[in-house]
Amino acid sequence: QVQLLESGGGGVQAGDSLRLSCAASERSFTPLAMAWFRQAPGKEIESVAAISFMGANKYFADSVKGRFTISRDNDKKTMVLQMNSEKPHETAIYYCATSRTTLSASGSSRGYASWGQGIQVTVSS
Repeated sequence: QVQLLESGGGGVQAGDSLRLSCAASERSFTPLAMAWFRQAPGKEIESVAAISFMGANKYFADSVKGRFTISRDNDKKTMVLQMNSEKPHETAIYYCATSRTTLSASGSSRGYASWGQGIQVTVSS
């Protein structure tokens, strides 16, 4: 079973930057499209960003456009979410997800079958 391991979370001040990483642990598994989602306390899970298999196509939620970037390294089977100018309402558990069937970037959670355990990001005002 594929394990996705998130790292890099923690607490930051509003306006600061934070870098989240996701690594697929299974050597035989090739992540196709990959994405980040988040769930704030008391709210539904929402998409943050996604990246296609070759990295050419990317999706960003409107709320993070211009501040977040997403990248991946297929040789290392890793993905990075660079979050800049963090805002307090972005405090949430962030989840890494990957698709086994879809190559293209998508903000819909339905396309992603493998999920990480999640990592806490806390943005203080």
